[in-house]
Amino acid sequence: MHSTAVENYLKHLFLEQNDDGEELVAMGRLASAVGVTPGTATTMVKTLAESGLLDYEPRGGVRLTPAGRKLALHVVRRHRIIETFLVKVLGLDWSEVHDEAEDLEHVISDRVLEKIDQILNHPERDPHGDPIPTARGTIDTAEHESLATYDAGTDVSVVRVLDQDPEFLQFLARHRLRPGQRVAIQGRDEVAEAMTLRPESGNPVTIGIGKAAKILVRAATDAAPERRES
Repeated sequence: MHSTAVENYLKHLFLEQNDDGEELVAMGRLASAVGVTPGTATTMVKTLAESGLLDYEPRGGVRLTPAGRKLALHVVRRHRIIETFLVKVLGLDWSEVHDEAEDLEHVISDRVLEKIDQILNHPERDPHGDPIPTARGTIDTAEHESLATYDAGTDVSVVRVLDQDPEFLQFLARHRLRPGQRVAIQGRDEVAEAMTLRPESGNPVTIGIGKAAKILVRAATDAAPERRES
């Protein structure tokens, strides 16, 4: 069993990397994601590199090795299954499960995790639309555009929400902008940097383009995309 600190570094590095895992992540960016100083991050990264979990280039950045990616995916799997359990079984609001899952992901056993996964009927995505890695260590890498890239007059379906801020998630829930829900883009004001949306069976709502960029969607006319794994 790896320490909580080790699991957190690997998980956050995975979340900062691109899908193919080849990108070098700058030390400052990783430190910010973990919530420590760059010096502290560098010390831990050197240790993880010696353990074969990371590749570290002092002036370039850091990336996961295959062994590090495998462990990171396992931690991400735990986190997202726990979030799904807390929402679907315990009835917690999707805006309050992230911090709970942050703690539980480090202490739950694999046996209990797989039992929960079975009870949930093996979900592919968590309540925020984030793909759940499989027990084999693969993850859906299908790409989706952000809501901010679409023009007025387009209908889209929400796929994923990238921002875990509780107030933002509560806002989305109030206005029927959760994953799986259909939305019509009624207007776009570049000067005001805002979009006007009309959720299906909901009232029009205005959202800043910056926040819209945190919502991934697909055109509502599209068929459900094929699951791509890596």
